[in-house]
Amino acid sequence: MKILEIRRHSLRNQPNEHLNQEGVALARVTGQNIGPFDLVITSKFTRALETAVAMGFAVNEQITLISSYGRYDVDKEVPWPQPFSVYAEAMQANGAAAKYARKLAKYYEGMMDRITNGRAALAVHHGGVVACLPETDFESWGGPIDYCEGVRLHWEDDKFVRGEVLRISK
Repeated sequence: MKILEIRRHSLRNQPNEHLNQEGVALARVTGQNIGPFDLVITSKFTRALETAVAMGFAVNEQITLISSYGRYDVDKEVPWPQPFSVYAEAMQANGAAAKYARKLAKYYEGMMDRITNGRAALAVHHGGVVACLPETDFESWGGPIDYCEGVRLHWEDDKFVRGEVLRISK
């Protein structure tokens, strides 16, 4: 089995692109309880890169695909934030959100080819997992992920087989 952990970036003061002190502290605490990771990717946004580094992980790559949903018109169909189930419903509509989610799932599948069995990868960006588990009832996954929260996906037999939401106690 392989693991892909997907985490949302940490806190910043908008419109500042950098994490604020509270965001650095949250990422540090989160990083103490996760990993290790053989592959770490982030979006091209500074807040994602800084989150991974504050968590204590060197970044292997920054990827444009995971940098913005707006580029793919996802926010027009499903404005952020929404529960996982709403994104899953959008997959059924086969519009921009579904097309983007399928691209993202394909990218995640390729990440799994880059790590060995029994190991894990980390993606830090802005969310997006429903296409990886199309048969999942996302109603039980609850509301949107908050800062540094995310999802752990389990990979077996060349596919994602299950996932779990990773919440942070406030």
